[in-house]
Amino acid sequence: LLLLCYTEEAAAIVSGLKNTDVFVGESATFTCKLSHPGVKNVQWWLDGSPLHNNFVTEISEQDGMIHTLTLNDVACHDSGTVTFRAGSLISSAKLLVKGISLLE
Repeated sequence: LLLLCYTEEAAAIVSGLKNTDVFVGESATFTCKLSHPGVKNVQWWLDGSPLHNNFVTEISEQDGMIHTLTLNDVACHDSGTVTFRAGSLISSAKLLVKGISLLE
């Protein structure tokens, strides 16, 4: 049973976040596309902690519909669940950061 809660704009998620595997030091990008612009209260989360735009975390929006999160220079502890929330719409995906083992 799938329940969709619509805001007054009646927006929907056209394409949601996808699980992403990257290596330590790389960038991970997540994109969520909404059916139309105007959705309020857009927020990104990593394992329940809200994310904000800074030199490591890049949050962008195109045409009010395509929302993108880029995590730069990721570390192993960045592995977790990335969540995009726009009003009552939610999409989540897993981020797996793989380490590189160097044997002396």
